[in-house]
Amino acid sequence: MTDKKNIDTVSAAGLLVAMGIIYGDIGTSPLYTLRAIIGPTAAIKAEVVLGALSCVFWTLTLQTTVKYVILILRADNRGEGGIFALYALIRRHARWLTLPAIIGGSALLADGIITPPISVSSAVEGLRLLYPTITDTLIIQIVLVILTILFLIQAFGTSVVGTAFGPIMLVWFIMLGTLGIFQIVQAPGILTALNPYHAWWLVSEYPGGFWLLGSVFLCTTGAEALYSDMGHCGRGNIRLSWAFVKTCLILNYLGQGAWLLSVEGQSLNERIPFYELMPPWFLTLGIIIATAATVIASQALISGSFTLISEAIRLNFWPKVQLRYPSAQKGQLYVPSVNLLLWAGCVGVVLYFQKSSNMEAAYGLAITLTMLMTTLLMSYYLYTHKYQAWWVVLFLTVYLGLEGSFLVANLIKFPHGGWVSVLIGAAIASVMYIWLQAFQIKLRLTEYVRIDHYIQAIKELSRDISIPKYATHLVFMSNAGRQSEIESKIIYSIFQKRPKRADIYWFVHVDTTDDPYTMEYKVNTIAPDDAYKVTFKLGFRVEQRINLFFRKVIEDMVRNKEVDITSRYESLSRQNVIGDFRFVVLEKFLSFENELPFRERFIMNIYFFIKGYTTSEDRWFGLDSSSVKIEKVPLVIRPVDNIQLKRLAT
Repeated sequence: MTDKKNIDTVSAAGLLVAMGIIYGDIGTSPLYTLRAIIGPTAAIKAEVVLGALSCVFWTLTLQTTVKYVILILRADNRGEGGIFALYALIRRHARWLTLPAIIGGSALLADGIITPPISVSSAVEGLRLLYPTITDTLIIQIVLVILTILFLIQAFGTSVVGTAFGPIMLVWFIMLGTLGIFQIVQAPGILTALNPYHAWWLVSEYPGGFWLLGSVFLCTTGAEALYSDMGHCGRGNIRLSWAFVKTCLILNYLGQGAWLLSVEGQSLNERIPFYELMPPWFLTLGIIIATAATVIASQALISGSFTLISEAIRLNFWPKVQLRYPSAQKGQLYVPSVNLLLWAGCVGVVLYFQKSSNMEAAYGLAITLTMLMTTLLMSYYLYTHKYQAWWVVLFLTVYLGLEGSFLVANLIKFPHGGWVSVLIGAAIASVMYIWLQAFQIKLRLTEYVRIDHYIQAIKELSRDISIPKYATHLVFMSNAGRQSEIESKIIYSIFQKRPKRADIYWFVHVDTTDDPYTMEYKVNTIAPDDAYKVTFKLGFRVEQRINLFFRKVIEDMVRNKEVDITSRYESLSRQNVIGDFRFVVLEKFLSFENELPFRERFIMNIYFFIKGYTTSEDRWFGLDSSSVKIEKVPLVIRPVDNIQLKRLAT
C-alpha cells in the first residue's frame, strides 16, 4: 500500500532512479530543439534567438514546472500517476471522461514510438563531426542496433534499468550545465532572454513566429513522463530532482543561444548548436555521453507505456495481454507484446524518416493532444475535489490556451510527417474504443439469474451418486458483480452441457477497483458446505494471480472452520486427503444466430479477431492450466426471431 508519506519521501537512491527513468526524453531535448526552431537554411537573427530562448524558458516553467511538477503530481492514485490513473480517480462522475482518456492514452503511446528514433538519431548523427564521410546508411544501422539492444533489456525491469541509467544521466546533466556556463560567461548578455517580452515579440510580432511554437514545444515533450512514472519514482524524488534538471537544461539552452549570437547572420546548414558548445578535444566523449543519454531518453516513455497498458487492461481499454513483473518491487512491470510493437514501430520510423531532422515533423503533435486531455481530466479532478471554482477556471483557461496554441502550431507538421504519429495514435485509439464498446455490449446483454433459485437443484446434483463426480471442488470464474446473481451460462454448464457433480461449488468474481493496489476479498455463503461465492476486489495495477489468491481464501476459511475441504470419498476421507480443485472458465464466441446492427457486428467481429491473438482467460487469471477446463459458449446477441418455417405433411 502506498501512502502520502511514502510517495513524498526523498532518498538518494530514489533520486538516482528518477534521474535514470523519467528525464531521458525532456533531458535530451537540447540536442534538437533550438536547431528545429532556427532551421538549417535561415539566417540567424539575434531577436529570433532571444525570442526562442525566452519561449523555451517560459514553456519549461509554465508547462513542466507549474502544470506537472507542482499541480498535476498532486493527483496521485495511491502513489500512481498517468492519464489513466487520473481517469480512474474521476470516471464515476461522468461517462464522457472516457473520450479524453482514450485520446490522451493513445497519443502518449504513439509518442512512445517517435521518441526513441528521434533521440537516438540526434545523438548518433554527431558522428558526422568526427567522420565527415560517414554514410547515412551506416548511421541508420547504428541507430537500429542501439534501439534493438534497448528493447531487449526491458525484460530486466525499470528498477534495474533506472539504477544503471541514473549515474549516466547525472553525468549528462552536469555536462549540459557545464557546457552552457562556459558559453554564458563569454556572453552574459544572453541572460536577457529570460525576459518574457522576447517570447511575446516572437509569437505576436515576428512574421511566422507563431508557427515556431511547434518547434518550441519539443523542449517539453517529456513532461507527461514525469506524471506517468510517478509510481516508479515517487513525487518527492521527482520534485527535488526536477529543480536540478531544469537548471541544467536552461543553462545549456542559454549557452547554445550565446553561440548562435556569435555566428549571427550565418546559416546552420549541417551544424548542430549543441555540439558546437564542445571543445574539439571533448567531442568524442561528448558524443558517447549524448548517445548514452538518448538511449535513456527512449526508456522514459517505454516504461511509461508499460504502465499505461497495464492500467488500460484493468479499465477495459485494451486486450488482456501478458504482463510480467521482473521484481517484487511495486510498479515494476514488463509487457512483452507492447515491447515488441514499440520496437517494430521505432524501426519503421527510422527506416521511413532516415534523419532526425525529418522526424521533427512527426514529433510533438501527438503528445500535445495528450497534454490537452490531461488538462481536461485534471480540471474535472479539481472540480470534484472541491477546489474553488475560480482556480479551476483559471487552470483550464491558461492551459487550454497554451496547449491549444501549441496544437495549432504543430498542425503545420501534419503533411510533413505529423500524419505518422496521428495515424499511429488513431490506430491505438480505435483498439481502445472497440475494446471498451465490446465490453459494454457483452455486459449489457449477458443474462444473469438468481443463485438462490438453483440452490436446491445444486444440492441434489451434489448428492446424486448416479452421476460421475466431476471434481471435489468445482470453481467457476464469474462476471456477475452482485452477490445474489450468476450467469445463466454457468447454470447451463452445471446442469445441461454435461452435468457436473461436485461436493462444493465455488463461484469466483474479480472486481477491478479504481484504487491501484487494493487486495481484498469477501465470501458469501450460498449454502453451507455446498456453494460459496468469493469476490476479489483487486486494484487496476494488481497482477491477477487468482490461483494463489483463491488458495489463500481457502486456507483462511479452513482455519476459521467455515468449510471442510477434505475429500468426501470414503477411502480418502479416512486418510484426511484434501479434495481436488477444478476451475471452469467460460470463453465466449460470437454465435451465428444473430441479427446484429452493422456497427455492433463490426465491433464484435474485430473484438473476437483480436482476442484470438491475446492471452487466454485461464492464463490471464493466473490459473494452473492442469486443473482448468475451458468451455466455449456462444454469445447470442439479439437472436434471430420470426423464422418463417413451414412443416410439410408426410
